[in-house]
Formats: sequence, C-alpha cells, structure tokens
Amino acid sequence: MQFDYDLFVIGAGSGGVRAARVSAGMGAKVAIAEESRYGGTCVIRGCVPKKLMVYASQYSEMIEDARGYGWTVGEPSFDWAALKTARDAEIDRLEGIYGRILDGSGVTRYPHHARLLDGHTVELGDGTRVSAKTILIATGGRPALPSFEGLQHVIVSDDIFDLESQPKSILCIGGGYISLEFACVFHGLGTAVTVSNRSTVLRGYDGDVRDHLVEAMTAKGIDLRMGVNPVEIVEKDGMKHVTYDDGSVVVVETVLAATGRKPYVDGLGLENAGITVDAGGAIVVDEFSCTNVPSVYAVGDVTDRVQLTPVAIREGMAFAETVFNDNPTSPDHELIATAVFTQPEIGTIGLTEEQARQEHEVVIYRTTFRPMINVLAGRDEKTMMKIVVDRPSDRVLGVHIVGHHSGEMIQCAAIAVKMRATKADFDRTMAVHPTSAEELVTMRDPVSDHT
Repeated sequence: MQFDYDLFVIGAGSGGVRAARVSAGMGAKVAIAEESRYGGTCVIRGCVPKKLMVYASQYSEMIEDARGYGWTVGEPSFDWAALKTARDAEIDRLEGIYGRILDGSGVTRYPHHARLLDGHTVELGDGTRVSAKTILIATGGRPALPSFEGLQHVIVSDDIFDLESQPKSILCIGGGYISLEFACVFHGLGTAVTVSNRSTVLRGYDGDVRDHLVEAMTAKGIDLRMGVNPVEIVEKDGMKHVTYDDGSVVVVETVLAATGRKPYVDGLGLENAGITVDAGGAIVVDEFSCTNVPSVYAVGDVTDRVQLTPVAIREGMAFAETVFNDNPTSPDHELIATAVFTQPEIGTIGLTEEQARQEHEVVIYRTTFRPMINVLAGRDEKTMMKIVVDRPSDRVLGVHIVGHHSGEMIQCAAIAVKMRATKADFDRTMAVHPTSAEELVTMRDPVSDHT
C-alpha cells in the first residue's frame, strides 16, 4: 500500500518534535500536526515560562539578603507587565526555534488539530486527509479540574501566563508540585498566598522532604491549609469567596486549581482505530511505546507513564530507533531524577525512605544545616539532605535534597545512583569546599533514632 508519509506525528511538544526530526534524519518522510503552538506544554505553558517566573520571584529575597553582604539597596518594586513582556518574547523565540528545527529536518508541518480515521489515516481540522505507514500520538496532557460548585471562577496553570495583572491575593488549590511552585512564585512577587489541599503536600515524596518544605513555606508567610476540600466558590465584588467542607471561608482575588493533569485525548478519534486507553484516559502502550494497533505509537504524557519533559524526549528517541533504525529500544524509566522549583527547591532521585522500608533493610543518613549563603544575610532557612541506603549491599537507594540549587545537585547525584553507587563510593569522593553539595559525601553517621 502506498502512503503519503512514513510517519505522521500528532502533537508538536518535546516528545513529538524529537521523534519527528530524528525519524526524518533516518530517512523517513515525516509530517507533524499541531493545533496550538510548537514546543508543547513545557516550552509554551509549563517548565520554561514557569522557571523564568521562579527566577523573577527569587529576587525579592536576594534584595533583602544583599544588605547583609554590604550592599545598599533602594526601595524595590516589581513590574508584572515588564516580566510578562520579557517572558513572552523568550517563549516566542523558543517556539520559532522549534519550527526552524522541523523545517530544517524536512518535516512537513500542519497547523491543525488531527484525528484518526483508522490506524493509517488522519483527518486534519481543515478536512484534509493524509495517510501514513506509522502514526505517533504525542499530544501530552491538560490540567484536570476538581469537582465543586463555582468552577467557572477558577483558573488553571495554563492561564497563569495570560494574566495581564498580578493578583493581590491568590488561593492555590492542590498539594502537587504545580500548585506549590506557583504558590512560592506569587509569594516571592508580593502576592498574599493561601494553599489548600485535601491531604498532605507532594504525595509520594519522602516524608522528611515534605515536612521540611511545609515548615519553610509556612515560615515565609504562606498560609497552608491541609485536610480541607472546597465545596463552593462564589464571586462577590470582584473577589472569590471559597467555602470549604469544614465551614471555613477564604476570600481572594484569584483561585488557581492545580489538582493534577490528565492525558489529552479529546477528539483524537482513538475509537476509530480501536486504540485501547486505561481508566484514566491514558493510551496504553507496550515497552516500545506501541499501542494495541501495530501502526500506532504514543509517547509522553498522553501515555501517563512518567510526566516529565526529558522522559518524553527519551521516549521519542527510542521510538525513532525502534521504527526507523531497526534497533528495538525501550525507554528506561528506572531511577529518574526530578526537581521541584518551590522555594526552597527540591531535588530527588530513587526510593523514599517509606518506599525503601517496604522491601529493604535500610540505613538513613540525614543532615540539616544553614547554608553559608544565609549566614551573613541573617536568614534562618535551612537545607536538608538525606541518603537512603540498603544495609546489606551498602547501595544508595535514594537521595533527597531541599535547599538552594537542589535541582542542579540532584542531576549529578543521579549519575551515581543510576550507576548503583554504594555509600562507600560517596564516602570515598573528596568534598568540594565550601559548598552545600559537599554534605552529600561527608555524612558519616546514620540517624540512629529514625524509624
């Protein structure tokens, strides 16, 4: 059978773009469809613009701390519009790069929504139909909304970047990393911040990490309300009145609902091709990212395996190797380092203490200290580092850091953990002094009373 393309990719985010251009480089005739902007969630409405806002929000404490180092600083002020203009210009620049990469790779671009008609045919939003030997779905995810009265009064994380003015007060509903990161961002920019969640924060993270972060955010003045559920939001005189199931009411200018994300499969026509999805709507794939239909693959958040940009990129690379380089490659989802850009920042890899204790006899090493940068500044915020070790083998099962530059540190620590380094390997490594990171190789005494 003759096809229009060897590969048709639906979705031009990190995973889809990588798969498209690498496959084209292997000699495939490739096309890609994107209904929104090139770059996907990470570049357009996620990691990149969020991190720029994280940087902006950190300057308030930097200005305060500068005085302790001899700097005379005038009365600071923040200009939301200036930040928005600069941030949006950078996102436009990056989107242009993605487009040029695809064009330079010989990939045909279609600026349309696309849906499957069968396992080899795609219909575009303008009615055009194209055929492909292989179809790759890489449409990512979308914010998932909670269920209560008055949802029309909330915004989701995508909407943050469209706000024309800075809210004077904001409620962040949710205890995941998106809610907490934006809570810290807005607090740093001068907004009064409340966070609420039905349970604890950062479910699935190490308990000491969660406790340390809650203590630090509370000390900064962020109002954390755990164990409550919103039941109704009513708007009065431009303010949102949020009523909780315990009868309490929070009144704020803006409400951010950040209660998780779900695979974006709306209108993809999966049923036309007979593609299997799980109970949460995620496309079910095998170890090589192939669906139950042999000609259709899926990578990234739409498969809900690990919702991280580098994972989607690696899955896209593995797909290209498997399908167009005759080299069956399964993406490695074991031991993935992650960072949470709260303030203080979190870096983590491997098992939490709670997870490790279920299957291992463990030894815990933990230290809490005030980093040097905070001393002259008179800031009491501390850094916490923790190493989880399997006692019989001495292998390091997990490393968890909360503090300045944790994301940078965990990337390096991840190499060692991925190589199955032992605690003795850490101990043999000479410290770099004076740094916070040196604590990772100087913790000698386990926590004897940790159960």
